[in-house]
Amino acid sequence: MTSKELRTFTRDEVAQHNNEGDLWVVIDSKVYDLTKFRNLHPGGASVLLEEGVPGQDATEVFFSLHRYEVLERPQYKRLQVGVVQGEEPRVFPSINNGAISQVPFAEPTWLVEGYHSPYYSENHRRFQREIRKFMDEIVYPDAQARELDGKRPSQSVVDKMAAIELHAMRLGPGKHLQGRTLFGGLVKPEEFDYFHELIISQELTRCGARGYGDGINSGMVIGLPPVLNFGAPELKARVVPEVLGGKKFICLAISEAFAGSDVFGLQTTATKTEDGKHWIITGTKKWITNGMFADYFTVGCKTEDGFTVILVERGEGVETKPIKTSYSPAAGTAYVIFDNVKVPVENTLGEEGGGIFVMLSNFNHERWVMCCTSARGQRSIVEECMKWTNQRKAFGKPLNSQAVVRSKLAAMIARTESVQNWLENLTYQMCNMSYREQANKLAGPLAFLKMYSTRSAQQTATDAVQVFGGRGITQTGMGRHIEHYHRTVPFDSLLGGAEDVLADLGVRQAMRNMPKSARL
Repeated sequence: MTSKELRTFTRDEVAQHNNEGDLWVVIDSKVYDLTKFRNLHPGGASVLLEEGVPGQDATEVFFSLHRYEVLERPQYKRLQVGVVQGEEPRVFPSINNGAISQVPFAEPTWLVEGYHSPYYSENHRRFQREIRKFMDEIVYPDAQARELDGKRPSQSVVDKMAAIELHAMRLGPGKHLQGRTLFGGLVKPEEFDYFHELIISQELTRCGARGYGDGINSGMVIGLPPVLNFGAPELKARVVPEVLGGKKFICLAISEAFAGSDVFGLQTTATKTEDGKHWIITGTKKWITNGMFADYFTVGCKTEDGFTVILVERGEGVETKPIKTSYSPAAGTAYVIFDNVKVPVENTLGEEGGGIFVMLSNFNHERWVMCCTSARGQRSIVEECMKWTNQRKAFGKPLNSQAVVRSKLAAMIARTESVQNWLENLTYQMCNMSYREQANKLAGPLAFLKMYSTRSAQQTATDAVQVFGGRGITQTGMGRHIEHYHRTVPFDSLLGGAEDVLADLGVRQAMRNMPKSARL
């Protein structure tokens, strides 16, 4: 039955269909005939026959048990037979074709009507609106499907992202944007800044699918910059267009089972052939994001002169095996084996033995991106909890009538707002500093921010589970986003540097800058 065939009913007419042989309900002004569906209801037929449900407005009962998305599923959507005369829907999904949420603290303040920000221009606002529409319409459906089935992100989505140069924009401002038409000309390459990139990262995070979020070319974000910044011209001319065009995939392959965060403890070796024209690479890498479907690997190797980074193309001697983690296989997390892989010396990135500088040049940006996603992920959980505590009844009152629940909400909101504001301050510094200045001044503050944001995220995840109760540990239904977030949030605390390591980095940098004259 199409929407044009839907009839209009008064509430009195609906009320006449109030028994198990003729069972109608109203949910948010829509009329549903559940007569035949009654015995198929996943929660049992008795739920539909409770007092106040048959022939009545069951909106409150429905939303105490189900998410809005249930109404959007085809098998349930077709149960609608009409609408209530003179009434309009008042409930809308969180992912709603680019709309700004009206839930308090569900959006950063710069998107909230009546608030102001010194950081964002009108171009940033137009950019955000279009990016959110793109994510809601194109990326979100694929994210939900792939997070469930574990398959790699759909190539059709990758191609659509490439068509608007989204892959290129995710690498931040720079020469690589020159000559490109960004989102149909919405922003000029020379005007694109870190706030535009922040918007992209945070809107992508709203998809709420952690494995997919890493799977949709996160390997490129950390694996391609060494090629862009340190690769030979001929190598860049071949590889960069393929990757930014979404035709081939790249990943960063540094971590090893033996070394972890200890870059100088790597055991993967690269030795030159007698003629000096090739590297022979042998070793293994572990926990490599996008490794399962990568065509290129930016590999950290131990060489005669120390530590060298080399671009390896998938081919003979390269093998990848999936690693099961807390999140979806859509991330393509891999164990990578290099068995006497022959690589041209022209694939060396940077100077031989200078690999540490190649890696360090990318750490600030990598950690900043993680802070962007962490801040938005926490905010999404705040929105979930604000909605749930408002609609969920306990002891005859909404959950948010209890002081202990409001206390948890207060802590979540305070952490989320502080992370976002600190993030925006550092983003502003990045926009106004040279790359060298960023390296000198921001490594410590960004390390602190990542430590603080990921610790805040874990506290918020724990509080959210308490707010949702049993639903917070259930992978389907009302609390599915909470369960997913609680299960996957530890990733952020480890990737790009563990919290304790980054905290120490920040303090050590501060100590180096202590003036010799400072005394109590």
